[in-house]
This record gives sequence, structure tokens and C-alpha cells, in this order.
Amino acid sequence: MSDRPREHGFRLGQIGSASMVSLAHGTNDAQKTMGVITLALIANGTLSPGAKAPDWVILSCALAIALGTYAGGWRVIRALGKGLVEIAPAQGMAAESASAAVILCSTDFGYSLSTTHVATGSILGSGVGWKGAEVRWQLARRMVTAWLFTLPAAALVGAAAYWTANGIGGTAGVVVVFVVLVVASIGFFVASRYPAVTPENVNAAWTGSVVPEPVKAKDEVGS
Repeated sequence: MSDRPREHGFRLGQIGSASMVSLAHGTNDAQKTMGVITLALIANGTLSPGAKAPDWVILSCALAIALGTYAGGWRVIRALGKGLVEIAPAQGMAAESASAAVILCSTDFGYSLSTTHVATGSILGSGVGWKGAEVRWQLARRMVTAWLFTLPAAALVGAAAYWTANGIGGTAGVVVVFVVLVVASIGFFVASRYPAVTPENVNAAWTGSVVPEPVKAKDEVGS
């Protein structure tokens, strides 16, 4: 079999495997977010102890994850699909299938895990198992370092938000924290747009950065 029909087949297979990863992500990671919000509502007395997550919490979490993927998904695709190892359709389908299987099994057993950790491990494994593939361990170490700082950073932000809201008091304190978070989110989004990672440059040659080098105009190349 020639390479083109084989790659086309794996690309079609990736539609199914990527869909399974999306489903698995919702069955595990999304549940943690819903649980935290529901716990906060119970602690506030809005819900009774033992209550299930309200429908608006479920819909809000689903919408937030979808919007986050839409806004920053291409950067994640570039970092995982180009930065760690050059992913071909066969390796992509294998990594996605392995990730979906692990996450769904963990969900069935009632264990929580990180989709990012599982997917990163699967992609690294597909690169290690692929003869001649170049695995960029430097980027992998940077990602692990970021993971180590995630929990203490989240704790500090949560503590600062609580102290601020509690110090101001009442609804005003909650509104202030909400406005600050919205402004920070907008700032992060705007910063990620300059330069942006889009479908047009996501597969550009890896130069050591998640953001591809800008394409030079023909007259600039000629000069």
C-alpha cells in the first residue's frame, strides 16, 4: 500500500479517535470542575448537602471548555503535535486512541486524572516508539515544570480571591473578584493573538517556540 491511501485512512481514523478523546475529557476532567462549583454552592447553602450538579452548572462547564478549546486549541495542537514530536497520522491516531482508552477506564473506576498529562504521555510514547522520530525532551521538561507550579499557583490565586472578596464583603467583593478575573482572561487572550497560532501556520516548521515564525513576503525574501 502506498503512503497516500494509508495516511488518508489514518486521518479518517483520527476523526473517531479525536472524538473519543473529547468524550473522555468530558467524562473526567469536566466532572472535577462541576464538582468544585457544586461544592461551593453546597458550602454557601444554595444547595442541600448531597445535591447533584444543577443543569446550569453542567452547561456552563461544557460551554467554558468548548470556548477555551476554540480560543487556544491551535496552540495546544502545535505544542503537542509539533513541539514534542512530529506527529504523523498513524502516530496521532495511536496516541489519541491510547489517551481515550486510559481516560475512559479511569472514569469507569472513579479515578480522576489530567487529560493533558495522559495525552502528553501518549504522544511521547508514539514518538519514542517511532523509529527515527525526534523527541524534544527540553519542551517536555518545560511542560512538567509548569505542571509542578500549577497547583501551588492555583492555591495562591484562590487564597487571594477569597481574601479580596471577604475583605470587601458582600456581593461587592464577589463582583470585584469576578471583574478582575474577566479582565485577566481578556488580557491573556489578547496576548495569545500576537502572533496567533491558526490553521494556516499550525504545521509550520518547529523553531523552538509554540508561535511559528512569521512568513516573509516575497519582496523581503528577494531583498
